[in-house]
Amino acid sequence: MTEARAVGNFETAGKPYAAFSALALERIEVGGSALEIAFAPSEQVLPRIAIIDWITHSARATAAYYGQFPVKDVQILVMPVAGAGVRGGTSYGYGGAAIKVSVGSSSAERHFARDWVMTHEMVHLALPGMRSPQHWLEEGIATYVEPIARAQAGQLSAAQVWVSMVDGLPNGLPQAGDGGLDHTPTWGRTYWGGALFCLLADIEIRQRTANKRGLQDALRAINRAGGNIEKSWPISRVLRIGDEATGVPVLQETYKRMKAAPADVELDKLWAQLGVERSGGTVTFNEDAPLAAIRRAITEKRG
Repeated sequence: MTEARAVGNFETAGKPYAAFSALALERIEVGGSALEIAFAPSEQVLPRIAIIDWITHSARATAAYYGQFPVKDVQILVMPVAGAGVRGGTSYGYGGAAIKVSVGSSSAERHFARDWVMTHEMVHLALPGMRSPQHWLEEGIATYVEPIARAQAGQLSAAQVWVSMVDGLPNGLPQAGDGGLDHTPTWGRTYWGGALFCLLADIEIRQRTANKRGLQDALRAINRAGGNIEKSWPISRVLRIGDEATGVPVLQETYKRMKAAPADVELDKLWAQLGVERSGGTVTFNEDAPLAAIRRAITEKRG
C-alpha cells in the first residue's frame, strides 16, 4: 500500500516522520543505499534482530530485482501492535521515502521467514506516484514483482511464485458491471488486476523480443531515469520510458487495451501455455509447453 502525502504529524523539515528525531536508529546499507530503522516506543518487546534481518533480506531482494535499491535512503518505522506477525505496511513519498510497518509484539523469527509485506512496500519505492485512476499500477507492480524479486534472490522457489499467481490472479478478472482498470477501483482489480496487467505485458515483451527483454527491464529503466516514490509522474511518461527500454511498445498498448474497458483473460489457457499445472498445494511444470522458456526467464536470477 502506498501513500503519496503526509499523514498525521509525520511530515517535518524534509523528513517524513517527526518521530524519527527522538528515536534511536539502526542503520543498514544495501547496494550503497542507507536504510534507517526505528522502533516506536512501546512497553511491548519486539524481536529486533529478527526484524532487522527481515528488512535486510527484503531490501536485498528488491535491489536484486531492480539492479539497485530504488532510493538512496529510506526511513522505516516499526510500530508494535498486539498479536503476532506482520500486520500491514504503508509506503510514503512525501518529504522523502519512508515505510511504516506494524508488527505484532508476540512475533517470533518464524513469522518473518516468508513474510512478503516489507518487500511489497519496498517495491513501491521504485515507482513514481500515480494519479488516483492509475493506483492499480502501483499496487499491481508491487503485487507482481514481490514474489519474483524474492525468488530471484533465492528466498522463494519458482513453484511458490506461480502458486501465488494461480491463486491470486482470478481476483483481478473483471466482474459484471466492471469497467477498465482506470475505472474499477475495487480491491481485486487494483491489486490483482494490476498484477494481471504486469504478467500479460511481461509475456508479450518477451515474445516480441525473443525472450531477451521483459517487464523487469522496463521497471529498471523507469527507476534509473529517476522514477521513484518521491516523484509524481503521469502514467504516459512511466510507460513510455519502460517501452523505450524494451524496444517494443507493449506497456502503452496493453494500457490502451485495459484502461477503459474490461479485458477478460482465459487464465486456464494461459497457465497451459506457460506450463503451469496446479497440483494439490503446489504446482508442477510442463517444460514442453510453448511458453515454458518465458516462464523460467521471469523468475531466473538477473545480473
